[in-house]
Amino acid sequence: MDMPYQTCVRVRMNDRGAVSRRGFLRCVVGGATGLATSWSTGLGLHAAEMRRQGRACILLWMAGGPSQFETFDPKPGTPGQGPTRAIATSAPGVHIAEHWVRTAGVMKDFALLRSLTGKEGNHGRATYLLHTSYPPTGGVVHPGFGAQVAQELGAADFDLPHFVSISGPSLGPSFLGVRYAPFVITDPTQPPDNLLTPVPGARLERRLGLLKELEAPLARTAARSLVQDHQSLYDQTARLVLSPRAGAFHLDEEPDRVRESYGRSAFGQGCLMARRLVEAGVTFVEVQASGWDTHERELASLKKLIPPVDWATAALLADLKDRGLLERTLVIWMGEFGRAPRINLTAGRDHYPQAFCAALAGPGIRGGQVIGATDRLGVEVVERPITVPDLFCTFCHALGLDPRREKDSNVGRPLKIVEHGSAVEELF
Repeated sequence: MDMPYQTCVRVRMNDRGAVSRRGFLRCVVGGATGLATSWSTGLGLHAAEMRRQGRACILLWMAGGPSQFETFDPKPGTPGQGPTRAIATSAPGVHIAEHWVRTAGVMKDFALLRSLTGKEGNHGRATYLLHTSYPPTGGVVHPGFGAQVAQELGAADFDLPHFVSISGPSLGPSFLGVRYAPFVITDPTQPPDNLLTPVPGARLERRLGLLKELEAPLARTAARSLVQDHQSLYDQTARLVLSPRAGAFHLDEEPDRVRESYGRSAFGQGCLMARRLVEAGVTFVEVQASGWDTHERELASLKKLIPPVDWATAALLADLKDRGLLERTLVIWMGEFGRAPRINLTAGRDHYPQAFCAALAGPGIRGGQVIGATDRLGVEVVERPITVPDLFCTFCHALGLDPRREKDSNVGRPLKIVEHGSAVEELF
């Protein structure tokens, strides 16, 4: 949907509720009321306190489903492993696949979950599940976790988007409203080309005022909620354009040595932008790396896929730690499922949701440990199975959110952030 904003801005939303950078809009504001979390450990933290602490989340999303055998749960010496060896890491006793040399160096800050298990083997359904904690249903579209975090932890007076998705769209806000939609950066290697307004701020404000006057009659009809969303959209966009914090999107402000440390790939520069955004106060950033659907010639594909992600993942974790940001920023590395233990006839691996892995770092998480295990061949989870709802409860725990917090949905009943499951308390 395109909506003219005089000649200053164009706003565009796709059918997933994501906001394009070209149409650059915003989804800020959050300000959920402080609500005591109800953990069995009795932490008694509140969302308001988490906002004060500046809690944030960076999701490193491996779109397509990365192979656990060639990432964080190798099975050397088994028939299904193939030629990939395992290497030692900075965490004593923890081994990962050999091509992750840089990530191995920061593994003392990462915790590995090797016993994730689910039932969704379709890309679309699994992506939905791993972004919401809910399987897709016909009755309701659940908000993405980024939108949930933005609403819970985003400060109402903040003038940047509180949910940014880099190198691709993320799941939208659904019934939470357009203000929590992801602001999409298509290419992080290039500065956004439309964050500058062609008119002075005062003139822009007058144009916004005129727009509201023109829409006032419509706002008194049954379309009131649509008008409010429209006006909120433009107000947030104007705040972004005029914000001095908008420089967080401009990577040319970073020294060359810092940009080089992340790697000059799109994923590397996306991770650098994520660090800058979190440092500026953004609440949730998703950085996507595509191409992990390795059904054919897997090793050849991984030799291209892994290096930029390895480089950037390690640099991000080290940079966050050096700047004192890791203690308040949850970093999640995961995809929608794993890959099959058996190599197929085209030298690739097929979808495998029964057993896969993820890596976490950040507030309260004790790095350098492994939670859960699969059997010798990687076929079944044999120790500490972790469901997707368990995983999302763990995210909430790290961020100080109550997973049972209810939101009024568009189907006439409240929905919890996470309906079932419990946090993996061994991580903390």
